[in-house]
Amino acid sequence: MNEPKSFSVRHRGTLGLVAAGAALAATLLAWQGPAYSRSEPVVAIAAPALDLPAGTARTATAVFAGGCFWGVQGVFQHVRGVQQAVSGYAGGTAETAQYETVGSGRTGHAEAVQVTYDPTQVSYGTLLQVFFSVAHNPTEVNRQGPDHGPQYRSAVFPADAQQKRVAEAYIAQLDAAHAFGAPIATRIEEGARFYPAEDYHQDFLAEHPSYPYIVINDLPKIESLKQLFPSLYRDDPVLVRTASAS
Repeated sequence: MNEPKSFSVRHRGTLGLVAAGAALAATLLAWQGPAYSRSEPVVAIAAPALDLPAGTARTATAVFAGGCFWGVQGVFQHVRGVQQAVSGYAGGTAETAQYETVGSGRTGHAEAVQVTYDPTQVSYGTLLQVFFSVAHNPTEVNRQGPDHGPQYRSAVFPADAQQKRVAEAYIAQLDAAHAFGAPIATRIEEGARFYPAEDYHQDFLAEHPSYPYIVINDLPKIESLKQLFPSLYRDDPVLVRTASAS
């Protein structure tokens, strides 16, 4: 079921309704029952044994897909060293990179987030650690929480061979350690181009923290980031709109 998120799209021109989000969230929980609440486990996992060296570059990018991009973007916006996190699509073509079409599940796209970061402040391996432990449940296949379909798959889209090597090694490390209750389902997908999502999807968690879907599924991820990675967490998220205006 993905009623809360679908509601936002059908009514994206009237997001003033978000002001009533807390009450609506309670209604939705009563309607859906306990099975509707956030199901992704939060797992404290070891850091990658293999990581990329910091080097001297001050900017690098990484692309991750882990279900609805609202929550994944929101998590990375609170990570120190991240300069920008943009919601979008990866895995398909430019012609189909728009929300309603991607929602069909037939485009090859996954809802994804492109993270621009400073490698001298946060490593690619650390971003992977946050991705696997906090941002989503890497054992689910073609779904996350209430959202179903290949567009919600778990995937890493490496920018180069070095990122691919680190991501593959980390997945093997976590599976060998039985870090989760099931094998990791995350796919490594090479050669995919990233396409930014529509403006109304950007900074959605930060701008609509009382929206029902966010309250139920995504705000717990921010709290988990704060608890599991206190040295990485920052209170003020880096926002797409702020970065675009500067």
